[in-house]
Amino acid sequence: MRSMMTEDLIQRFQASMDRGGKDVPDETNGHELHPMVLELARGQNFAALTTLLPSGHPQTQVMWVGTDGEYLLINTEVHRQKFRNVERDPRVTLMIWDKQDPYRFVEVRGEVVEKVKGLEARKHIDELSHKYRGRPYQTRIRSERVILQIAPLRQVIRISS
Repeated sequence: MRSMMTEDLIQRFQASMDRGGKDVPDETNGHELHPMVLELARGQNFAALTTLLPSGHPQTQVMWVGTDGEYLLINTEVHRQKFRNVERDPRVTLMIWDKQDPYRFVEVRGEVVEKVKGLEARKHIDELSHKYRGRPYQTRIRSERVILQIAPLRQVIRISS
């Protein structure tokens, strides 16, 4: 007779397979970034950042994403709504999809734990621009650049079949 834990694992695995997953757990909880999260964040893959508006409704934007190995990094400006949202409520969701296979993606639910401004943030946007466009950042900066450091609380890993 199977234990309840074994039954739960079998059901979760089957649900993952039904959604197109492979022999990989479909979620991990913890504060270390999953290897696939790191891989996708280091590549030229785009991310969808979701923050919460003052009304409680979600707001989502497609963003460039990076990582320092410990946190996911998003770069924005302090006058933007997404920055005001995380100042008020640090909870975010970040989905990063593989540009070669959009059915291969990760979803990271977490919190903005640090906001880095100044020269470091300005250099970071140039690094992201080189990664995605092959040249320094050229868009006019209206206010101050800021790096949002996102710590994971829950990670969902999706591998296409």
